[in-house]
Amino acid sequence: MVGKVYLVGAGPGDPELITVKGLKCIQQADVILYDRLVNSELLQHAKEGVQLVYCGKLPHYHTMKQETINSLLVKYAKRGYEVVRLKGGDPFVFGRGGEEAEECRRLNIPFEVVPGITAGIGASAYAGIPVTHRSLSKSFAFITGHQAGDREADHQWAHLAKAVDTICVYMGIAHLSTITKNLIANGKAPETPIALVNWGTIHDQKTVIGTLETIESRVKEAKISNPSMIVIGEVVRLHDKLNWFEKEIISNMPIAQG
Repeated sequence: MVGKVYLVGAGPGDPELITVKGLKCIQQADVILYDRLVNSELLQHAKEGVQLVYCGKLPHYHTMKQETINSLLVKYAKRGYEVVRLKGGDPFVFGRGGEEAEECRRLNIPFEVVPGITAGIGASAYAGIPVTHRSLSKSFAFITGHQAGDREADHQWAHLAKAVDTICVYMGIAHLSTITKNLIANGKAPETPIALVNWGTIHDQKTVIGTLETIESRVKEAKISNPSMIVIGEVVRLHDKLNWFEKEIISNMPIAQG
């Protein structure tokens, strides 16, 4: 009897942002293969005896290759297990969920996709930056920072610079200089606002604001690293006004006793 694979989005960090359906999948799973950015609090909802398999990936270092993950999903499902592939954000937004679903379909393994809140929306919202706004942004694009420096993707910068109001860049901090220079070279104004949201939606969240010209030095000064979401566009100007989450963190900090 063949089991089933559930490709579940865990959301961008805050464990309360998982969907009701995603939480039910975790509670019923026999095996959970989870990523590095999945909040460990979610695993506490798994049933007793569940098998947990860590599939974490760091820049330039993968604990487990994607082909191995694909084969494990199939192996456990063929044993009749309910298998959850738990991913930070959404399975189909730079999460390789499409590749895993293809492998399941190729080998006739039943699967289901449970969408999650992706970092481009979640981290932006927790930084007080709406990706769309009637007066400031009528379009947005999600791109991966890994395409920076990719000659095959070079032609996309011209389209992004001129045709999209808000650009959300995943995994882009290592390529920040290339991203800003490409956008300016293709017509984006140097004073265009840009934000980096580090550890979005959790209590370590920190947001750095600048322009395409100044952001690189500000990020270095603030010592910001991965994981960080990059948001580019006029909506970034709303951060100071709508920055509810980081203000809430500060207001809830214990007062030091002197």
